[in-house]
Amino acid sequence: MLPRQQRAEGNFSSVVGFVLLGFSDLPNLQGLLFGIFSLMYTFIIIGNGIIMIITVVDSALQTPMYFFLANFSSLEVCYVSVTVPRILVNLWTQNRSISLLSCATQMCFFLMLGSTESFLLAVMAYDRYVAICNPLLYPVVMNQKVCTQLAVGSWISGIPVQIGQTFQVFSLPFCGSNQINHFFCDIPLLIKLACGDTSRNEICVYLVFILFSMIPFVLILSSYFRIISTILKMPSTASQFKAFSTCSSHLIVVVLFFGPGTITYLRPKSNHSAGTDKMFSLFYIFVTPLFNPIIYSLRNRDVIAALKRLLPKRTDRRSL
Repeated sequence: MLPRQQRAEGNFSSVVGFVLLGFSDLPNLQGLLFGIFSLMYTFIIIGNGIIMIITVVDSALQTPMYFFLANFSSLEVCYVSVTVPRILVNLWTQNRSISLLSCATQMCFFLMLGSTESFLLAVMAYDRYVAICNPLLYPVVMNQKVCTQLAVGSWISGIPVQIGQTFQVFSLPFCGSNQINHFFCDIPLLIKLACGDTSRNEICVYLVFILFSMIPFVLILSSYFRIISTILKMPSTASQFKAFSTCSSHLIVVVLFFGPGTITYLRPKSNHSAGTDKMFSLFYIFVTPLFNPIIYSLRNRDVIAALKRLLPKRTDRRSL
């Protein structure tokens, strides 16, 4: 067992590790939850992995839109892998302890990848804006160099800020309870366990969230406002339907990601409850990565066609 506390100066005890309570309040459902989450994790890896493969091997999908989709699927695999394996281990072993270093590492990667997802969704919205509103300039504006720069910028832009925010949170003195009533290490609950004045940290959380979530979200809304205005001016209903269909999948993912995240991080501290936090966290940890391959495959004719072209090749190879 991980030692819960060690004596520090003064009348406080300094926490040297945490206990992720997770779903310990549902003792009779541990096995069922392990099975459900294992299946969801497997489907997320396989589903997003298939999208990554077909966007690389199928020449018809060698476009900026599918280049960003491949990046997004790669991100989803990384995103769930930061939290879900720990959840599964805790459910299987019932050992919910986590060291300070492991907790800080998990939180840092979770925040960095969350920032990447925000920016990547904004980049994907910009790609659709250029394609629909300026189709003649699309090949020039969204050339390979620009696409690569936008993708790399999305991946690395949040790294220094989120490392700094993680360092700031774990520089706080933690005393008293070391139990985190959640299934992964997240900022609001860690700040809640800290001793002393945490108002500065709470302000930083709001500012960072605005910078890495609200600004990309506003850019997405701005892009789609112009996209919808352009689509409504199209003379053909068929053209309007085709344009809307290329954007609807992205919009669904945007709502699934930003909605729960906004409620989680911008709610007043007094309104936080463990049950609500867990419910909303399940959305952006499981639901968005799970629905991503479904949304972008079942609602996308190009992806379905690419899958059909890929499957016969594998079938032919097996028959030889």
